[in-house]
This record gives sequence, structure tokens and C-alpha cells, in this order.
Amino acid sequence: MLQIVTPTSLSSLSNPIANTMEHLSLLDNHIPGNTTLITAVELERFVNLRSLALDFCDFTAEMARVLADSNHVPLHRLSLLVHSVSIMHKSLDSMPEDENWKALTRNSTNLRVYIMAFDVKSDDMLRILKPSIPLERIHFDSYITCVSGAVVDLISRQYDKFLTHFILMNDVIDMSGFPDLSDNRNEDPLVLLAWRCTRLSLLAVHGYTVWAHNLIAIARLRGSDLKVLEVTEESIDFDQGELADQDVDPVHNLIEQVSLGLGRPWHAVMDIELLSVFTEPTRHFYREMQSFSEGI
Repeated sequence: MLQIVTPTSLSSLSNPIANTMEHLSLLDNHIPGNTTLITAVELERFVNLRSLALDFCDFTAEMARVLADSNHVPLHRLSLLVHSVSIMHKSLDSMPEDENWKALTRNSTNLRVYIMAFDVKSDDMLRILKPSIPLERIHFDSYITCVSGAVVDLISRQYDKFLTHFILMNDVIDMSGFPDLSDNRNEDPLVLLAWRCTRLSLLAVHGYTVWAHNLIAIARLRGSDLKVLEVTEESIDFDQGELADQDVDPVHNLIEQVSLGLGRPWHAVMDIELLSVFTEPTRHFYREMQSFSEGI
């Protein structure tokens, strides 16, 4: 019930209803203000929650402690939406620290986390991404800010045992070209992600430069285990050596090599609207959150 839930909605639920509820999605649609739709005290009544979706700034260290208590059933899915507007009005000061995540995963050994970050600065993401988060899916979407290579590198090092979905979207209108994550680096962060994260099954990129030889490397590293590889045509670039070779059509060679690496026919996404993630970002979060928690 978008834009209907208020800070008093949960308190009006009876104890029997709160005690039996297994799925709770409570997002404030980023209306300016520092009100919160749920407190840690209210969450204590929801002892049977198996999946939870919240604005990241509302998911406090105290909430993590409540969910880690042995009187709560283990939480299986946690979906968190991190929005620049929310950070601006609510701050990150109360977010869980690494010891809170460790305590939560001790009680909920099968917990997996999905994070969508919308226009969040890289410095804030480096604060948010605690080592003990069992992060399975992450989606960056932006109109103003861009993800740094350092953030991608951190994700590949910290969540190599969990990460299955990595989505990188950038709709900044900048005539000077797309940001290049591999700029001034010996290794491309996306290639390292594909190398380290052995469970990666979905990679989607739009609005960041992906070099053709790196795309081939990603396909070879993950092979047929990478079920979805979506890169928009406009995001792909070729180095001068590839373009200078008159005997080889660089585009045809890319398609052929990526297809060989994946073990199936592959093409770049010609129209951004064909991307599986092409929707209004918040709507995509709801859809993804529902599929993430399906069957729990």
C-alpha cells in the first residue's frame, strides 16, 4: 500500500497478527523527513518474520539485535533500499556495525541480503558494506553519482562466497563518455568480480565502459554458470589494437568469443528497454525483492 503506511500503522496491528506475520515490506517511498515507519521495539512483536524489506536507514543496529534474539525464528531474506534522499534526511549513524551482522547471521545461518543503492556516494557505500553482510544481490542505479572501482573491488573481495547478482546502471547524461571502472588500474574490477565471485549468475551493466577484451575475460571466467550477461551496446568499447586489426571485425569477434566463453549464443543489448532491469528503480526493487523472497 504505497504512500498509505504511516508511523502508526504497525502499532495498530494486534499481537496475534504481529506474532504470525512472516513477510514484512515497509518502505517509506523517500518522503523528505526523518520519520521512521518501524522501531526496534515494534519489531520485537514480529517473532516469526522470515523475510523483511526496509529502507536501509531504518534498519538500525538495535533492529539487528532484536532479530538476532533466539526468540525470533531465523530470518532468511533481508532486502534493503539505500537512497541518497534517505541518507540526507536520516543519516547512517544508527546502521548495524559488523558485530551486529555477525550476531544476526549466527541466529540466521541461511540469511541472504539484497541491496539496491540509488544515487549513493561511493564513500557512503564503503561505510555501508560491512564484511559480515551475507550479500547475495546488489544493484547500483544512478542519475547523479557513479560507483567507484574501489566499491566494486571491495564487493568482490568481501562477498565472493555469496554474491550471485550484480547490476550496474548509470543514466547520467554526459557527452564526455561513460565512467571507466578500470581507469588507472592494472586489473578491471568487473573481471576481478567474475574471477572471485564463483557463484555469480547474473551480471548486467549499462552506462559504464566495458572494454571488449574484459567482457571476453568475464565470459571465459564464469562460463555457462553466468546465466545472464546483459551489457548494452553503447557501454562496450574497443581498444586501439582491436580496431587497428583490419583482418578481424572487432564486433563480430567479440560476439563470437563471448558466445564461446558462455557456451551459448550471446549478443549485446541493442536497446536499453530490453534490459531485464529496465524499469523505474523503486518498482524494480519491489519486483526483485518479491522474487528474492519467493518460497521462503
